[in-house]
Amino acid sequence: MVAMMTVSQALAQAALGRETKPIKLVVLGDSLSAGLGLPGQAAFPARLQKALNDKGLDAEISNAGVSGDTASGGRDRLDWSVPDGTEGVIVELGANDALRGIDPKITRQALSDIISRLKARGIAVMLCGMLAPPNYGSDYASQFNAIYPDLAKSFSVALYPFFLDGVAADAKLNQADGMHPTAEGVDIIVHKILPTVQAFIGTIGVQGR
Repeated sequence: MVAMMTVSQALAQAALGRETKPIKLVVLGDSLSAGLGLPGQAAFPARLQKALNDKGLDAEISNAGVSGDTASGGRDRLDWSVPDGTEGVIVELGANDALRGIDPKITRQALSDIISRLKARGIAVMLCGMLAPPNYGSDYASQFNAIYPDLAKSFSVALYPFFLDGVAADAKLNQADGMHPTAEGVDIIVHKILPTVQAFIGTIGVQGR
C-alpha cells in the first residue's frame, strides 16, 4: 500500500508539472514581428506574451522573426526556427513577398509547405494574413490576398485575416518608413489579435494550465 501511495503521489506530481508547464509558442515571421526599429521588449512576440500572461495564460513565446524574410525564406529555416517541444506556431510571413511582387503561386506553395511540415510534427498553426499593396494591380492583389483564407480553410488552421489591421497606413502608428509599427502600433496589433490567439491556444488544449 505504501508503494502504491508513492506511485500515486509521483503520478500526481507529474500531472501537476504538466499543468504548470508554460505554453510554448513560436512566432515565425519577418520584420513586422521581429520588431525592426524597436527594443526587444516592444516587439510583437514579447508584447503578446505579456498580454497572455496578464490574462492568466502562462505562455512562453519565442521570436523567430527575421527582417527581410519571404515566405520561402521562412520555409528554408523552419526546422531550426521551431525547436522540438513547440506546441503552436503563429506564422506571420508574406509581407515581403507582396512588396517585391513575388508570384503568389510561390508564396502560396511556401506557406503550404510550412503548414504541412508543422502539422506533420504535431504542432498547431495559426496563420496571420497579409494584404498586397495596390501598386501591382487588382489581379495580383486578388491572387495574393486569397492565399491566407484559402490555406486556412484547406488545412483547417486558425486565421487572423490581416496582421496589420488598425495600424497599416496610419502615420502615427508607424515608424518613419511608413511600414513598420511603432511600439504603440504593436500594442494595437496585440490588442486586436489577442482573442484569436486565445482561441488558438484553446484548440491545442493548453488553456488553464
